[in-house]
Amino acid sequence: MRRLLNASPQAGGRLFLGLAPILAMVFIYLLASSARHAENPTDRLLPPVGQIAAAVQTMAFEADPRTGEIPLVADTVASLKRLAVAIVIATATTLLLGLMLGLLPYVRAGLGPFVATVSVIPPIAMLPILFIVFGLGETAKIVLIVVGITPIMVRDLALHVGALPQEQLVKAQTLGASTWLVTLRVALPQALPRLIDTLRLSLCPAWVYLISAEAIASDVGLGYRIFLVRRYLAMDVIIPYVVWISLLAVAMDLALVALSRAAFPWAHAPKAA
Repeated sequence: MRRLLNASPQAGGRLFLGLAPILAMVFIYLLASSARHAENPTDRLLPPVGQIAAAVQTMAFEADPRTGEIPLVADTVASLKRLAVAIVIATATTLLLGLMLGLLPYVRAGLGPFVATVSVIPPIAMLPILFIVFGLGETAKIVLIVVGITPIMVRDLALHVGALPQEQLVKAQTLGASTWLVTLRVALPQALPRLIDTLRLSLCPAWVYLISAEAIASDVGLGYRIFLVRRYLAMDVIIPYVVWISLLAVAMDLALVALSRAAFPWAHAPKAA
């Protein structure tokens, strides 16, 4: 008897199943928007497609007379710059601390409790402190993202490195490998795929912290724009911006998957039947 857990959809089936929830959400929105506007033509909560398209035309293709820049382009560039810098810092820090905590007992005893404590502190609660210490410029926003995602990433990578088979470490040392060589030749290659997976899972909170910081203290950025127009109930602008952020996040996730598969194909080997 064929069990459900052993059944897998084909390529076309996977595509359909993946698109079905999204198409269902779009269909429900269109129905709800049509119903609300039939009852109240001036409703602003669920704008019709035409109104959203007009807002996209204004925000994505027309320059702002005040700044001379296209709002969506300027906001996207500013947000991605902040996010990129924070991710680079967080990833480098995670790789270094994760390897040290996972391999070195003295480092684990000294820094482990500190990392565990910092990882459970809500980063948003630290936002006023960061603004006081670093000011209202770019530094505070970047530091918020780094503080928000790095401790969790470090703990995850350290647990993965610490769970490596002890036999591998013993055999490497038996062959004369130093701590440095064990780190480079045994732990690092197995840690890098996990680091990419951890970064993928951290993209969502990274976006949350970025948008939160931009909403509070910024004059450009995707989060800034959303919270700027919300006071006017401009859902025709907010909805496209939310969709655009989602598309950017999905693109980043897919890029990381492609990078992991290209650089570490052994980590994505199909499971044996």
